Amino acid sequence: MLTHIDENNMPRMVDVGAKDDSERVATASGIIRMSAEAFAAVKQNTAKKGPVLQTAVVAAIMGAKKTSELIPMTHPLTIT
Repeated sequence: MLTHIDENNMPRMVDVGAKDDSERVATASGIIRMSAEAFAAVKQNTAKKGPVLQTAVVAAIMGAKKTSELIPMTHPLTIT
């Protein structure tokens, strides 16, 4: 059952104000394909556009903080 869809299949707001705090864990995974040269540049931190891995970490943190703005019908979460 989708809590954000009403009996007419229309989106609706859901009151989450009275919910107790809960601990949740999210894990993401993926596959990245690149040339050996690109991999070497990432690993050796010599990419022309700067530090690839550090930029990815910052992007992940920013994405987590902005989840409620990026994914429709989600609510801000406290992240620790």
